[in-house]
Amino acid sequence: MTQLDVLPPVEYDLNYLPPSATLPHVPAPPACDSVPIDVSVPGLPPLFHGHPDLHMNNGIISANHAGSTGEEDSEKAFFVADLSQVWRQHQRWKRALPDVEPFYAVKCNPDPYVLRLLKALGTGFDCASQGEISQVLSIGVDASRIIFANPCKPASFIRHAAKSDVALMTFDNTDELHKVARLYPGAKLVVRILTDDSSSLCRLGVKFGAPLADVPRLLACARGLNLNVVGVSFHVGSGCSDPNAFQDAIMRAHRAFAFGREAGYQFTLLDVGGGFEDLTFERSARAISDALAHYFPKSERETAGIRVIAEPGRFYVSTAFNLACNIIARRVREGDDEALDDDNETPRVMYYINDGVYGSFNCILFDHQVVYPHVLTVNGSFVSSTTASADLELCSVWGPTCDGIDCVSPVTRLPRALEVGDWLGFRNMGAYTICAASQFNGFKTSDVVYTSGVGVDSAAVRRALVSTD
Repeated sequence: MTQLDVLPPVEYDLNYLPPSATLPHVPAPPACDSVPIDVSVPGLPPLFHGHPDLHMNNGIISANHAGSTGEEDSEKAFFVADLSQVWRQHQRWKRALPDVEPFYAVKCNPDPYVLRLLKALGTGFDCASQGEISQVLSIGVDASRIIFANPCKPASFIRHAAKSDVALMTFDNTDELHKVARLYPGAKLVVRILTDDSSSLCRLGVKFGAPLADVPRLLACARGLNLNVVGVSFHVGSGCSDPNAFQDAIMRAHRAFAFGREAGYQFTLLDVGGGFEDLTFERSARAISDALAHYFPKSERETAGIRVIAEPGRFYVSTAFNLACNIIARRVREGDDEALDDDNETPRVMYYINDGVYGSFNCILFDHQVVYPHVLTVNGSFVSSTTASADLELCSVWGPTCDGIDCVSPVTRLPRALEVGDWLGFRNMGAYTICAASQFNGFKTSDVVYTSGVGVDSAAVRRALVSTD
């Protein structure tokens, strides 16, 4: 076999604006009375059409009007979800990885519209708990389109999977095998192997994955318990920045397949896990395709009936959700404040917004994200390219709770003219944000405004959602 090409590693880019860069701005289209589209999804919020920036501006206008009339909690932060962006990401996936079936990682963002859209688009679902399995089954997804991708499961969750016919599930230890043998002997098991996840934001190998040296022992145990092991899975870590990690992992999976044959199994599933990033997706897809061609040629996969699946999460939803936050307070640090440095590198202006690390920005703590605000309004007016970049000052942005850890952005640059009541926006907020938000200190979680986008993409989203019911 020829040596695989090694792709040069890339410096990880969160696709957010650094403080030293020119501030982006959101164009301010005129407000309009958007008409919800009836997609026959009872119990869900209305779905609008139109550009997401328009709906962000409309939401701000509505909030400001509600505030002027004294309405309670009028300045509440809100998301705008552009479902057409989810649709476009799916088209990217099909173009770049046509032979790899996506099983969406529900944990990343279990939004009901997102799940229904992905169901209509034909994806499978990666579930990690009884609750996620129940949510996916409740929208009519067939149990065969679910993988219970949690190697260490409570006994009650395994019983629930058995009752629900969710047979495909992962393991990485002998205790799990004995548990499954007792509770769900008909399960279709997938051995999760350990890979190199050193280039990822969230390293999962410290918790899950059997070293290759342990795989023969695990398969012997499974064989002794008369359990059906059908394949191999791995996860290079969430937010992987080095495409070569997938090549190394697929090489290890190839060795695990050989161990399976030696144990008397004929594996028919390869799960290449998650870790897909928006900015590096095509490079990761190329690395996966090259490695599959090298270690699992298509002709051999077809002969052996081997399916290849993956567990993308943030790739589908990160860029589809943007967040608008209201500046609820402003503090200028002056005089003898000991925290101020003589070199003027410590922000003197502190802005407080109505969402923070206990809410949507929990991604800063749990997902190692770094976020940068952009300006939506200045002095109550929507920004232009001039007002967004003029007369900037060093500042910090804080969440609303009483905890000192609630810092959204320790150092950034924003227009000096910002006032209490103005709005800041945050892009790429669809992954690991809403799903882990709490109501600490009594602050409510942020609402979501949905749009199907514009043009042919919007029409495709509407057709897909209607087809799910």
